[in-house]
Amino acid sequence: MANRLLAHEVSDLCLGKPPLSSIPISATIRHALAALKSSDDTHISVWSCDLDHHSTTHDHCHCVGKICMVDIICYLCKEDNISSPSLALKAPVSVLLSPIPGVVKHVDPSYSLLEAIDLIINGAQNLVVPIKNTTSKRKQLRQPTSLAPTTHAGGREFCWLTQEDVIRFLLSSIGLFSPTAAYSIESLGIIDTKILTINYHSPASKALAAISTSLSDQTSVAVIDDDGVLIGEISPFTLAYCDEMVAAAITTLSAGDLMAYIDCGGPPEDITKVVHARSGRYNRSDKFIMRRAEAIVCQPRSSLVAVMIQAIALRVSYVWVIEEDCTVVGIVKFSGMLKVFQEHLESLID
Repeated sequence: MANRLLAHEVSDLCLGKPPLSSIPISATIRHALAALKSSDDTHISVWSCDLDHHSTTHDHCHCVGKICMVDIICYLCKEDNISSPSLALKAPVSVLLSPIPGVVKHVDPSYSLLEAIDLIINGAQNLVVPIKNTTSKRKQLRQPTSLAPTTHAGGREFCWLTQEDVIRFLLSSIGLFSPTAAYSIESLGIIDTKILTINYHSPASKALAAISTSLSDQTSVAVIDDDGVLIGEISPFTLAYCDEMVAAAITTLSAGDLMAYIDCGGPPEDITKVVHARSGRYNRSDKFIMRRAEAIVCQPRSSLVAVMIQAIALRVSYVWVIEEDCTVVGIVKFSGMLKVFQEHLESLID
């Protein structure tokens, strides 16, 4: 059974994954915004394509990054942009791309499961994998205002694998990781105590840098009171389901009021009026459904498998760790979980 798991390649994890939709690096932020609003995914891949000298098709395309609504929101919150969002949206999408190399990485379909885990632990968030194209024709990358599966010579399309995909795959074979999966996250040493926080009463704008960092780290910003008690969170996973009007909320409200604003129950009317007064230049989209700002928590003695199930069920890549008095002590991330599985799998090889 263990040998069978070790024999899996990334192509096995791609089964049933839809072709990756894309925008070209020549697109503007406004084009990216339109693409996100018309997509079922919270992230859009950005591609750079080299034309060959004898063809008008994009034969050599390479994914150079990914963007989501949070990237756009943080960009619009900058002092020079919040007063003139229409002008800011004309900037090239390249200004939103992460400066950290290797966040998006192309891999061959024959990469092993262990190789994929190693890449993720070392910083890759999305593995771009070619998949077999169901059509015989090569497609061009469409105009910046629309989405299209990206293909290259040979008719291949692409999908991408995330940390969640790998964790979900490992969870389906969790019995092979006994007794490790039943150990507490505290005993496994995977509680990260370096966390991002903001006081409940502080201006939400003070969390802007932390929000950007949490997006890069695939974590979140804890909203705490004066005693360190976890009240809630400002999460990129929540903000990714919002629209660009949240930029005005971040620059106007307190951290606590921002949580109320993005809560799925709907923001209080007085808060909404304040944001609308600041955001007359924004057009609200009904496509985005607000997700709850309530934090997902566990305790140090929680088992690894229980925390995995929590995160997978709620579609996040982290879980906050709190004590019995609700003070936050750290966070458990998918990357930390994957290190445990990596060590377990490598022990099977030795």
